[in-house]
Amino acid sequence: MFLPLKDKQFEFWRLKRSGFLNINIARLFNISKQAVSRALITMDDRIEKTLLEMAHANQIEVERVNSECGVLFGHSMPFNASAIIFVSVKHGMQVWYKHEGNCGACNRYTQCIELLWDFADEMKIKLQKTDDPTKLADELFEKLRALV
Repeated sequence: MFLPLKDKQFEFWRLKRSGFLNINIARLFNISKQAVSRALITMDDRIEKTLLEMAHANQIEVERVNSECGVLFGHSMPFNASAIIFVSVKHGMQVWYKHEGNCGACNRYTQCIELLWDFADEMKIKLQKTDDPTKLADELFEKLRALV
């Protein structure tokens, strides 16, 4: 299942996750509060199903799911590592495994840093400045776990 990132229901969900009230979303789109509520229920269900499908596809044992935040915490059986699956508005569905990487030698360094900072911004999580994606991820996901 894919998430319709350009869909109006997803936009409602994004606004709700960023702190908007249903009534304010309804006013913004000139629709009823009930229509927003129904759309959010549908979107939460789609997000939860997609998170669970991703966990299954990646052999991640689920520990906790929060569809309103778009986050799944679990444990990767093949890698024997903590894992998180999350929905980023900018980057779509992402899977991250806890690991000690050699980030300075990795050709994905810039993408990892951008992904982590963007997701922290989406979730309104303040992080310490660091140029190490592994440390940044540890801090981000520890703070996120405390929130959800």
